[in-house]
Amino acid sequence: MTNMNRMAVGVIAGMIVTFAAISAFGGGAGEEADSITLYSGRGESLVAPIIDRFEQEAGITVNVRYGGTAELAVLLQEEGDRSPADLFWAQDGGALGAVARAGLFMQLPGDLVGDLPDIYRNDTGEWVATSGRARVLVYHPERVRENELPESVFDLTDPRYSGRMGWAPTNGSFQSFVTAMRVMHGEQTTRRWLEGILANDPQAFRNNTATVEGVAAGEADMGIVNHYYLLRFLDDDPGFPLRQVFFDAGDAGNLVNVAGVGVLNTTSNPEGAEAFVRFLLDNESQQYFTDEVFEYPITADVVQNPDLESFARLLEVSPTLNLDDLDDLDGTLDLLRAVGAL
Repeated sequence: MTNMNRMAVGVIAGMIVTFAAISAFGGGAGEEADSITLYSGRGESLVAPIIDRFEQEAGITVNVRYGGTAELAVLLQEEGDRSPADLFWAQDGGALGAVARAGLFMQLPGDLVGDLPDIYRNDTGEWVATSGRARVLVYHPERVRENELPESVFDLTDPRYSGRMGWAPTNGSFQSFVTAMRVMHGEQTTRRWLEGILANDPQAFRNNTATVEGVAAGEADMGIVNHYYLLRFLDDDPGFPLRQVFFDAGDAGNLVNVAGVGVLNTTSNPEGAEAFVRFLLDNESQQYFTDEVFEYPITADVVQNPDLESFARLLEVSPTLNLDDLDDLDGTLDLLRAVGAL
């Protein structure tokens, strides 16, 4: 059992969660109140312990459909009012925004969405952040000298990085980053960046984990990923050879995104779905996300994992961006296909 898994068992076993929302519909509410259906773009290995604990505490069965965040967002739009889903838990704000724009989410109670830092907030009140994550550049210090590190994500199109960079264009977090670039810098600038990266012969990986593994194995010298992947490797092996850095403050490459959840208006159990949302925002769950998943908690009452950059540093490097503006997932997928990245 790895250090991370041992810690996860301890944290989960110690969770004592109260469910004021559950008491409002418990006992005698019928069979529907005993189960909810969750579409999860979050990986099973990361969130199954949290879901299991909710089932134990709430007495509600969670039927989970796991998949890629973008894939599930598209599926929900195709299913429309025929969807069996009660909730959508996504790994990025772009997919949540796309589902909200399609009119598929219910409005959440104001107390769930009203007291969050601006970088985690959406203005519609139809979904809520459950944890924060930042984009970073991961690199091998033996193959990338400090003076070779790019100051901006746009520098990666420079020929000096030819054949040296890894990316995961099929990954939902990468696609949200591209959406952010489109919002911040426009369609043509983003297209030129993608074409410039492709001209530099990048190594394509299936996801962030594979990107980190590939850089460690020498398949690339650096890669753009979410911040917590390297931290998990270092938790298992403090001697793991990679390091990571932010780009310059305000750079699109430092996108601070969120994992988040919304209740679908097709739900047959809105009380149970809301109870699950409240559970994810509970301090014990938030402590799990930062201690075991190495993400940023969204509530101030939680002790942030000391391996993370400080929240003040996160605010310093984060680009100014409204998460509601990341909703054009279709446009990003069209662009990625047009340039040949997908």
